[in-house]
Amino acid sequence: MTTYQRIVLASRPKAEVQPDNFRLETVEMPAIQDGELLVRNHYLSLDPYMRGRMSESKSYAASQAIDETMIGGTIGEVIASKHAKFAVGDTVVGTLGWTEVAVSDGTMLRKVDTTHIPESAYLGSVGMPGMTAWYGLNHIMAPKAGETVVVSAASGAVGSVVGQLAKLKGCRVVGIAGGPEKCAYVVDELGFDACVDYKAGKLEADLAAATPDGIDAIFENVGGKVFDTALARTNAFGRIALCGWIAGYDGQPTPIDNFRLILINRLTVRGFIVSEQPELWPEGLAELGKLVAEGKLKFRESIAEGLSNAPEAFIGLLKGRNFGKQLVKLS
Repeated sequence: MTTYQRIVLASRPKAEVQPDNFRLETVEMPAIQDGELLVRNHYLSLDPYMRGRMSESKSYAASQAIDETMIGGTIGEVIASKHAKFAVGDTVVGTLGWTEVAVSDGTMLRKVDTTHIPESAYLGSVGMPGMTAWYGLNHIMAPKAGETVVVSAASGAVGSVVGQLAKLKGCRVVGIAGGPEKCAYVVDELGFDACVDYKAGKLEADLAAATPDGIDAIFENVGGKVFDTALARTNAFGRIALCGWIAGYDGQPTPIDNFRLILINRLTVRGFIVSEQPELWPEGLAELGKLVAEGKLKFRESIAEGLSNAPEAFIGLLKGRNFGKQLVKLS
């Protein structure tokens, strides 16, 4: 193998992401220096946060650079090493991007054991999405047994974990998802108490029926109308973990008519970025890994085959076409 492929950001989206915003390149295999290692990536994680990075607008992280490898979480195998802490054959998780092969100096790279946990799970339930769910639920929402928890994008990589963890705490858990198939999965497979199909056109009535005692905590992935509708059902002193705002990623307005309820119901609303809590990752990942290994935390994956299909899979993710965690299989 003398060359490999990578995908770079060719242009910034003007509204919706288009395939021509990306460019597939063939690159010569690099040589590694002392203190470096070479990783052959097996899976690439596709996540909504990447849409924000494609923009030049100010955010919590630097914009993705034009003509550079697209950012993205990866898991793969060390195929060459001049690094004291990594050996050939190690399985490693990192953020090496939309590329088949990458050089790393070991920063933010961790070795993982795939004996009892599937390799791909380290990019989902036992990775950044799982940690996002674990942190938002435990450190912001802090639900008590018997409380009602609502999770938007409930069938996705983050939402599915939030709901299952909340059920383990004895909560009533209501999901919001798009389409009857996703809602059936959320209830029948993941064990949520109910799931509201926002595409059915009766969001307000259906959410009211599913939350007869109101809502004590919300894990918000979507924003816009979905969030606004859930706000209207909140109880006093409710807690909201604001994780994502998919409804506005392409620049559409997302007005919130019920914002006054934050005052009236004395709600706590906190946005968060899970990468800013590195000290909690060992604890969270250990708990999530144990649950997955024991079969107590279920997950579903959508897997695109080959790096060249990553742009279309990413566009589908932003439109809700994926079912569960969206991955790209690279080898």
